[in-house]
Amino acid sequence: MNIQQLLQGTDCSCGKHHSCDIKFVAIEKGAISHLTHLTEGYKSVLLVADENTYGVGGAKTEAALGERLAKKVIFSGKTILIPNEDAVAAVDKEMDGIDLIVGLGSGVIQDLCKYVSQTSGVPYFIVATAPSMDGYASTGAAMIMGGMKVTYPAHVPSVILADTEILKDAPMEMIQAGYGDIVGKFSALNDWKLSHIVLGESFCQENYDLIEQMLKKTLSLAEGLVNRDEESVRVLMEALVIVGIAMAFVGSSRPASGSEHHLSHYFEIVGIVRNEDYFCHGIDVAYSTVVTAALRDEILAKPWPDTQFRPTREEYVAEVSRIYGPVAEGCIALQDKVGLYNKDMISVYKAKEAEIRAVLAEVPKASEIEAMLNAVGMDMAEFYALYSKEKIADAILYAKELKDRYTVLWLYYDLFGNQ
Repeated sequence: MNIQQLLQGTDCSCGKHHSCDIKFVAIEKGAISHLTHLTEGYKSVLLVADENTYGVGGAKTEAALGERLAKKVIFSGKTILIPNEDAVAAVDKEMDGIDLIVGLGSGVIQDLCKYVSQTSGVPYFIVATAPSMDGYASTGAAMIMGGMKVTYPAHVPSVILADTEILKDAPMEMIQAGYGDIVGKFSALNDWKLSHIVLGESFCQENYDLIEQMLKKTLSLAEGLVNRDEESVRVLMEALVIVGIAMAFVGSSRPASGSEHHLSHYFEIVGIVRNEDYFCHGIDVAYSTVVTAALRDEILAKPWPDTQFRPTREEYVAEVSRIYGPVAEGCIALQDKVGLYNKDMISVYKAKEAEIRAVLAEVPKASEIEAMLNAVGMDMAEFYALYSKEKIADAILYAKELKDRYTVLWLYYDLFGNQ
């Protein structure tokens, strides 16, 4: 697919004109060299990286920027970089006189630069170092503020550069993460369609089809990715960028982020709060997609009750406080605002049961998705070894508290939350 043509936008059958403000994308060998001519109009560039990403692309990036490079923020590579208030402050401190931010990295560096770019009004470029996630082209900056996972509206990068020589040598976990993030679209797309049926949420078939096309293409790459085949890695990166463009078209992460992402965010937030280990984002998304597929399998296999599950307010507050600790208050406030706990959902489910069941059946079974992950060397045994049964059970019932988005997690909770 021609990304540059896609960036020109489209008049969609949904009645909207979809557009994306990214000016240039290059996914190719030697892509970093484009920085030289792309930064000709800028005078003072800030480079943001961590020690690991700087180690693989810093020299090439600095050479391409030349004397336009004014300042650098290089975070430690020895600990996990969290995109929180401290990280933002470290970048903000160097922003005086800067007219362009260049991020060198993947997920966290991308979100951090995107957030600071949005708040400062200074444009940014991203130089990708791993095909690990689909946020490069999206309009959301996934940050952790006040201990909560918050996706802030933000503008897209002006430029995305991805040097395939660097991408193919990324840690295998990062390549698996990108593949897993795309596999997660089975869940995200299904949740989008489910919410359209249940709550009447807006839905765009053309963007749904675009992401589904990228999903099918990615599944064919497994063997090449395991072998670090440069063309396979290029196609994976292309798919990740196109999914991000689709999110920009829709104006939110909805087409690419559903229940599987909620579970991933839960493991990350709880891990930070409790100082416990968690997988990188795309790996968690991939494994969580197996979990959400299993929920759909269970919903399809069981008769549905005539009453929905609801705890008392006291029971609810106690459970959320037990799980989320110091960030529980924010979770509760968010769900009070969303208001789904106060709605009679069971009558909607009963009225639309046939249609809901038909949509849920469109997702491959959990065993089939697990086989897709096995194809790139991922093993669900690692997931169960890291996360206890209690933690996973809590995630299934209460990961939904982190977001204001309807997914299969709500359907499962309403039907079987008391079992």
